[in-house]
Amino acid sequence: MFNKEFTRAIKVRVGNLSSWPAPPLAWTGHAEVIYSVGYSPNGAHVVTGSADKTIRIWDAESGAVVGEPLTGHTGTVRSVAYSPDGRHIISGSGDRTIRIWDAKTGAAVGNPLEGHADRVDSVAYSPDGRHIISGSTDRTIRIWDAKTGAAVGNPLKGHTGRVLSVASSPDGCHIISGSGDRTIRIWDAKTSAAVGNPLGGHAGEVSSVAYSPDGRHIISGSGNHTIQIWDVETGAAVGNSFEGHTALVRSVAYSPDGRHIISGSADRTIRIWDAKTGAAVGNPLEGHADKVNSVAYSPDGRHIISGSMDYTIRTWDAEAGTAAGKPFEGHTRAVRSIAYSSDEHHIVSGAFDNTAHMWDDFASASIRPSSCNPIHPDFFAKPDMDGWVRDSEGGLLYWVPHECRFSVHSPSLMTIPLTSRNRSVSLDFDGIAWGTSWTQILKSAPS
Repeated sequence: MFNKEFTRAIKVRVGNLSSWPAPPLAWTGHAEVIYSVGYSPNGAHVVTGSADKTIRIWDAESGAVVGEPLTGHTGTVRSVAYSPDGRHIISGSGDRTIRIWDAKTGAAVGNPLEGHADRVDSVAYSPDGRHIISGSTDRTIRIWDAKTGAAVGNPLKGHTGRVLSVASSPDGCHIISGSGDRTIRIWDAKTSAAVGNPLGGHAGEVSSVAYSPDGRHIISGSGNHTIQIWDVETGAAVGNSFEGHTALVRSVAYSPDGRHIISGSADRTIRIWDAKTGAAVGNPLEGHADKVNSVAYSPDGRHIISGSMDYTIRTWDAEAGTAAGKPFEGHTRAVRSIAYSSDEHHIVSGAFDNTAHMWDDFASASIRPSSCNPIHPDFFAKPDMDGWVRDSEGGLLYWVPHECRFSVHSPSLMTIPLTSRNRSVSLDFDGIAWGTSWTQILKSAPS
């Protein structure tokens, strides 16, 4: 490469990294709002469900649609999920049915699962993949045999309001549900019987529920602006409710190690809480200009992502409680759903603009500045959103692998350590040539 300001040509030696840069992928194809997105277990594909009544599968690397749309539903597809082994996809719809699909061929597997009397808002697999769980506006939860499609036992009845959220315990033995009736219920996944009494205490609808990683506690977020922890064995509330939000808590999640809880709220903030004491950790994470619809931890627990009505996704440093980089901008309507890939390098988002976007998670790389001497006193490099380091006029100098983009590189440009993966990316200066004249560069260039 040649540039009149920085005339030293270099090449990047990247070890065994082979991926190349791409802008955030905007996946277009759905004709209406995307209600749900999810990764395949191996991170190779993404599934989306839409108000256009179809499901689509996408290549997570290229953003290309895989095969034809999965058609069959006659109502909005409100929830989608992969089976734990990645071989099947399930979908829940406004047509009151659940469908099972072959993830490889896109073909429907068996007949629709029928039984709900109103729209299906939530579907999930049990951890072992043997059962499917569905929650409906008809106020019931149902369990289905994933192999045969047959209903397992009777509907789980007891809620007097619509079921807004369901989750399976880590061991697959129990199911929890949060409802518009302001309660959480625990159910025996094998017998369909209610376990204990309803967990009551919220003064508003329960919009989000989740198990702790060890399965001993439940976390719930409510329309009364609070979060509550519950003891699974006793059904008792653990401590006081977490107070601090000033509007509906729309999403809650445990950190992978179970030590912290995050919550996203209509008050435009994300909060981090100590799961043991219930105390707020640091200040609220502020930056979104509208309601926070969805929050999630990265698989390693180091980062938090949030999707908002302000059309953006933000990444946060979970330990420091600060923003990690700039917002991810590209959606033209509210972001409804977000998820991390299993390799922690990508984020997928679904929005009301009928698109799904794939983003590089620049915050996931572990970078430590090196101590080499600068090769140019005025050269200070930082990659752009696509990973390119550019000169002052926007010319391309070199590309940095996505694993190495977060933070500012060493001014020396000699090494970009990647300590978390026990290898580094180095700049190879063997055979470089520089000067102010192309003729002289070519004459002096090593053969």
